[in-house]
Amino acid sequence: MRTTLSRRTVLAVPGSSERFIAKSRHLNVDAIFLDLEDAVAAGAKVAARDNVVRALRDPQGWQAPCVTVRVNDWTGPWTVSDLIDVVGQVGDRIDAIVVPKVTGVDQIRATDLVLSQIERGAGWPVGRIGIEAQIEDARGLIAADAIAAASARMVSLVFGPGDFMASVGMGTLSVGSQPAGYSADAFHHALMTILVAARAHGLQAIDGPFVGIRDLDGFVASAAKSAALGFDGKWVVHPDQVEQGNQIYSVDPSVIERARRIVAAYDQATSQTGGFTGAIEVDREMVDEAGVKLAQALLAKALRQ
Repeated sequence: MRTTLSRRTVLAVPGSSERFIAKSRHLNVDAIFLDLEDAVAAGAKVAARDNVVRALRDPQGWQAPCVTVRVNDWTGPWTVSDLIDVVGQVGDRIDAIVVPKVTGVDQIRATDLVLSQIERGAGWPVGRIGIEAQIEDARGLIAADAIAAASARMVSLVFGPGDFMASVGMGTLSVGSQPAGYSADAFHHALMTILVAARAHGLQAIDGPFVGIRDLDGFVASAAKSAALGFDGKWVVHPDQVEQGNQIYSVDPSVIERARRIVAAYDQATSQTGGFTGAIEVDREMVDEAGVKLAQALLAKALRQ
């Protein structure tokens, strides 16, 4: 299923740049998105569609197992044409459509309806192409739960820090960076809101980009925070961020081994031969059903990597 595709690192690739598309084919990322939105100037939108179609038709493909396209947001004049011109021609090579600047359910439902018509017309299975929704402003954050439930196509919620920072008036010009003068994590509320909404509806939660491409320490700090909360991955905007991103959003082997010990010990303890014991000690910690669920969730996440 598309929701099980790993998205530890999701590479942003400008749809207007043949050079960046060529470089993206061989990078060790879990996913890429060919961008028709922010990375493409208004005058280059139509040409970028053609470029993306040619790239997706190329039999060379990508090393990344997950390939998506970010269309333009529904407030502009390009969205329907993006979907028809790109998905209509190469939708069988696209895993999901990324919808930016989502503020409510209507944008998701409209995308769903257009995708369904395209799939029917092409004779493809209806519903195969997923939708990833970017939460990028205050309205979108408030509506995150409804957005997550708006379509059976939903795959993930993605935090868009740049537009969000502008939306709330955050005092910094570096997208994804913490504003000066605030000692706590300025993105904690937004990230947790997105994470809870995603998990409530069985979706992945993806952190947005950190644009300081020469500040690897800053990227690591940003990624480590959302990974610690439980996010599945993060958008990357430079190859130098890929290796660290893959590592940060992977479950540590020592944690996997401990999770296996917990599950095995609990299975034994709760069996007839174990005396139907409901609470046990593992590694000097009390473990009951809640602890086993946590271990099982980590093991399931590790399987997707």
